[in-house]
This record gives sequence, C-alpha cells and structure tokens, in this order.
Amino acid sequence: MGEDDANSVSVDELLEYCRTQAGLLSGSVERMGAEADALLDEIDDEMAAIRARLEERPDSVTGPESPSSAVGPGGRESEVDLEEIEELEADLEQKQTIVEAKQARMDAFQSLAADYTDLATTLQQGDEGWRDALERVIQFEADHDAPAYFQDRQTLLEAATVDSEADVESEVGE
Repeated sequence: MGEDDANSVSVDELLEYCRTQAGLLSGSVERMGAEADALLDEIDDEMAAIRARLEERPDSVTGPESPSSAVGPGGRESEVDLEEIEELEADLEQKQTIVEAKQARMDAFQSLAADYTDLATTLQQGDEGWRDALERVIQFEADHDAPAYFQDRQTLLEAATVDSEADVESEVGE
C-alpha cells in the first residue's frame, strides 16, 4: 500500500461528506427561516401599530378634503405623528428588504443542499474510484462556490487548495 492509498478517502466517506454538507445547509435554512419568521412577526406588529395610530388621528376624514391650515385641529402634534408614522414605514421597508434577502439566501442554500444530495446519489450509483470521486466533489464545490456557504467549516475544495499550496511551497523550498 503506497502513501497515496494511506491518505485516501473512500467513496463511502465522500458520500457521507456530501450528505453531511446537505444536512448542514438544510439546518442553516431552518435557522434563517426562523429569523425571517421573527422579522415577519415584527412587521405584522408594526403594521398593526401604524394602522391603530392612523385610526386614532382626528384628521383622518372620510369626507371631502378641506384646505390645510397653518394650525389644524391637532396642531403640531399631528405633524409629529405623521413623521413618526413615516419613520415606522421606513423601518418596515428595511425589514421587508432584509426578509427578501434572507429568502433569496435560503433559496440558494436549499438549492446547494439539493445539489449535494444529487451528487451523493450520482457517486453512489457510479463505479468511480476514490480519486475520481474526490475530484468530482472538489470540482462540484468550485463550480458552486461552496466555501461561501460554510463560514465555520472547511470544504474539500478549501482543503485541497491548502494541500496544493503546501505542495508547491515544499517543492519550491527543495
């Protein structure tokens, strides 16, 4: 058994790796979903507060519009209420933008999780050796920019890159 064989990973280990990556991505989607749900709840609460404030305003007339005067029935107070409501609306828009960004991110994570699962199935059905399977996983991760999805975990692509850089450095030093 040569040195390469001792450092090799089996195809079954690569299958397990792909399934683990898919599971981690799915877990991230669940966490992001909970965060998005919490933001949506905040949005609903703030919308209800805005509606309640608008309903309390004495100048929310259902009849024809009257000309505005310098000091209306609410005086300066109604202007302040309007400014506060506009600030709340701006805050709501910002939260909605965050929710939309989370949804897009969740979609990307779900897609990559499904792609990892498909890759595992393909590797399981194939009769490739471990080297070919490893190259396939590394190429998959490069094509899908997988390291960007895992902040606290090294992908095989990153490990292979580190190993390649170390090999080049050791060859240069010789």
